Amino acid sequence: MSNIGKQALRVAKNYTKGYTEAQTKVRSATSNDPWGPTGAQMNEIAQMTFNQQDFVEIMEMMDKRLNDKGKNWRHV
Repeated sequence: MSNIGKQALRVAKNYTKGYTEAQTKVRSATSNDPWGPTGAQMNEIAQMTFNQQDFVEIMEMMDKRLNDKGKNWRHV
C-alpha cells in the first residue's frame, strides 16, 4: 500500500474510533512505519504528559501498543 494510502487509512481509523489528539499522536509515533518517530513528535508527546487528562490517554494508548501481538509487534 502506498504511503499516502496508509496515511489516509490511519486518519480515517483515528476519526472513526474517536481517538483524541494525544492518542492520535501516540499512534503515529508508534506506527509500523520503517522509520521511527521524530524528535519533535517525541517532544510534543512528552510535553502533553504534563496535562493530567492527556497523560492518562497517552499511557492507555502506550499500554495498548506495548501489549500488541502478531503482525503489530513493531509498534514500540
